[in-house]
Amino acid sequence: MVNLAVIYYSSTGTNYQLAKWAEEAGKEAGADVRVVKVPELAPEAAIASNPGWKAHVEETKDVPEATSDDIEWADAIIFSVPTRFGNLASQMKQYLDMQGGLWATGKTVNKVVSAMSSAQNPHGGQEATILALYTSMMHWGAIIVPPGYTDQLLFAAGGNPYGTSVTQGQDGKMVEDVQAAVKHQAKRTIEIAKKVANK
Repeated sequence: MVNLAVIYYSSTGTNYQLAKWAEEAGKEAGADVRVVKVPELAPEAAIASNPGWKAHVEETKDVPEATSDDIEWADAIIFSVPTRFGNLASQMKQYLDMQGGLWATGKTVNKVVSAMSSAQNPHGGQEATILALYTSMMHWGAIIVPPGYTDQLLFAAGGNPYGTSVTQGQDGKMVEDVQAAVKHQAKRTIEIAKKVANK
């Protein structure tokens, strides 16, 4: 059985939903799945001033926070993170930066990883954000598994070969229908992890 960690950051819920779809697909593929959120860094005043953000924090208060143990445990990792000016949200960046101990002892080597993202408009930096995360994964010695164009359903979701990405509309809802793309990406990640681990 492949151990799959789905590690996400979400302020208003889009990337949490992507993570939940990845979890569903992981379980369907027979993986042992953990969904964990990276710690929130934003001040309480900022969260309180945004009703959607405040509601999501309350909604996910029981989701465990990600630690280094989740990375060490995992054979495969799927990251889901919104874009911030074409880069990783600081919450995810700090979480990655805190993994120097694992990296220094070789415990990030050959982890099979894939990533997803979101932004408020179709060209809002989703691809750049995923590529920025993959840069860190190269330093980890991880094995990056993008969806590429491995299934026709990916075109209906926008056709991002780096990782599933979605636009969050002004109403807070996803513009593109990406559920099937997320599930395909998760199952592909598990498939490659099985080959790497000979499971």
